[in-house]
Amino acid sequence: MKVKLKSGNSFIMREISVDERDELLDSVEYEHNPDGTLRQLKMMHSTMTKWMRICIDSDDIEGFLKTLSLEQRTEIFTEIQSKFFEGEGKASK
Repeated sequence: MKVKLKSGNSFIMREISVDERDELLDSVEYEHNPDGTLRQLKMMHSTMTKWMRICIDSDDIEGFLKTLSLEQRTEIFTEIQSKFFEGEGKASK
């Protein structure tokens, strides 16, 4: 699936298995403030890289990743996350 980003860039997101999706979701750790609000994502860079390596369909993923700024990596990671959660709010029948 081709994903177009707000920045105008795009990437090809490959179809992943349920097990791969669960592995990625389990790898995300959040730190919260004492009041329960989100403070930060733990191991942000390695987490984003792992998600991109698994989800992006590229013949040269290493080369592609090296061209990205932190802002671009964050945009791609956020977009991949949003694709994972599409339809999560719908009740099953």
